[in-house]
Amino acid sequence: MKKILFSSALVALMSSSLFAHTALMSCFDNGDDTVTCEGGFSDGSSAKGVKFMLEQNGKTIAEAKFGDDSTYTFKKPEGEYVAKFYAGEGHEVTVKSSDIAE
Repeated sequence: MKKILFSSALVALMSSSLFAHTALMSCFDNGDDTVTCEGGFSDGSSAKGVKFMLEQNGKTIAEAKFGDDSTYTFKKPEGEYVAKFYAGEGHEVTVKSSDIAE
């Protein structure tokens, strides 16, 4: 019985830690042909230095890192594009241009 309780507690502890550090990113149209994306983690951690990618038609057209303030601003490309926050496998966020409000 103790072994089952220990295993259950271990599984619960491991699963809660998986959700403690969820990647987050929001992007906003600045109204001046630029877009700003702000990244971070659900536990309040900064996105400073996290990889940012801009993709269009399946190809990377820009790659950078989030700045000291956990933001990255870029010139809005024409057509559809995708902004990506990549902090390693399982810590990825994708925002489609059609979801970015002006």
